[in-house]
Parts: sequence; C-alpha cells; structure tokens
Amino acid sequence: MEPAAKLRAVRVVEAIGAWPEGHGGAAAARSRVAALGLPTALVGQAGPLAPAADRVALQVVFAQYGGILPRSASVLVVCRQWTRRGGEVASGGTTVDVRLSRGAHGWTVDALRPAHPGPPATALSADTRAALSDARITLPPAAVADLRGGRVHSSVTRAMRTLARSHRIEVSVVRSGHPLDVFGTDRPSDHPRGRAFDVWRIDGHAVVDPATSRPLIERFMRDAAAAGSYNVGGPVPLTGGGPGQFFSDATHHDHVHIGFRA
Repeated sequence: MEPAAKLRAVRVVEAIGAWPEGHGGAAAARSRVAALGLPTALVGQAGPLAPAADRVALQVVFAQYGGILPRSASVLVVCRQWTRRGGEVASGGTTVDVRLSRGAHGWTVDALRPAHPGPPATALSADTRAALSDARITLPPAAVADLRGGRVHSSVTRAMRTLARSHRIEVSVVRSGHPLDVFGTDRPSDHPRGRAFDVWRIDGHAVVDPATSRPLIERFMRDAAAAGSYNVGGPVPLTGGGPGQFFSDATHHDHVHIGFRA
C-alpha cells in the first residue's frame, strides 16, 4: 500500500540494530541514522534493538502495518538478531513499532517503540507449551517471549494449534510490539491484552504476495473464525459469519489478524 513507508522503517531498524566489529555504541548508531536523513534522537529509543555487543547481525523477518493512514503510519518491523560478545554468539531479536509521518519530502520516522515482553512465567498452560513446541507454528523472538511470559490467553494458543492442523503458519505479532490502540483511534487493541495474533505467511505463501492464492487466504480466514475468532481481518473481504466477524482494510492488506474476546 505504501512501500516507501515500510522501506523507511526497515532501514532505520537495520541502521540501529546491526553493526560490524568496532562500530558499536550510540555514537556510531547516531551516525548511521543521520546518514539516512533521520533524527539521531531515535537511537535513544532503541531499547532491546541495540544490545551491548561487539558485533550484531540482523535479519528482518517481515515488515507489517500496525496501521496506515494518508499522513501517518505504524510499521511493525519483526526481526531476529545474532550478537557476538568476545567469543560467544547468542541469538535473539525483537519487534519494533516504527511510527512515521508523511511530509512534503516523503515519509520520515518520528518514534521507535520496541517490544518489551516481560520476564518468563514460572509455569505455562498446556496449550501454550504445545504451541511453543509445534513445528507447524513459526514464532519470531518477541512472540516467543510473549508466550513464555504467560500473558497470552489460551484462546490464542488453542487457535494457533487448531489452525496448525491444516496449515503451516508463520506468526508476525502476538502481544508486545503492537500499538496499544487500534491505529488512528482511542479503541484498545486486542493484541496488548494477549487476545490476538497476526499471521503473515500461510503454507509458505506470504499474505502480501499478489501471487498467493486468494482462495487460500479466504479459507484460512474462515478457518480462523471456526477456531473461535470473533474478529478476522485480512486482504480478502468476506461475507457471512457473525456481525462484524470479517473485515478488510489497507492495514490488513499484508497479514491476517485473528482476535478473541477472552
């Protein structure tokens, strides 16, 4: 819908979240951000995107709309990171809600809001443990931390497992890293309350890809409703279901949203 906004968001995450040996630290990050023509103050908002390490590699898994309006946008940049400290390499990653605005010269970045999933829980439900171990469910680092934190409703993890029986699903966002409110409104989103998840790839096919079968996406959306979701959004406008059960808009052009009341 607005590829320039997504590209801008990805570039700033890459600039702050990855560096070669000898180029770590805030000063070097500010220099990389300045080279993009963006405010260097963004570096101070990076949080877990800028871990203490000698060297960091970063892979952007997906850049998804958290919201898209004519002059403002939220792009959720889902990423994995590998850090080297001395001789040790560790894997991790985060999801960053990149807020943008459109001016006379295109999109600029106004703020970074990285995910803060919280600490792991001492005990997890059987549904959550099963979702974490299901090979047909791919979860990025922030989503894994959300489930391990025990703050995701069982309706979500049960639906993941139900959908995984007939589809291979790749999740982009669960709880953390998503806007607190539905973008452009003061209506609370189901995501931060642990009552929703988004899927960006189904059976190996990206939802945003024009070559992806529309019947596949339609079938998946209906399967999500059958799994108990009261609020299924995606790029395909569907009829049927309960009042308001299906919706489609610009924000959900690139993923399927699956929400629950509890």
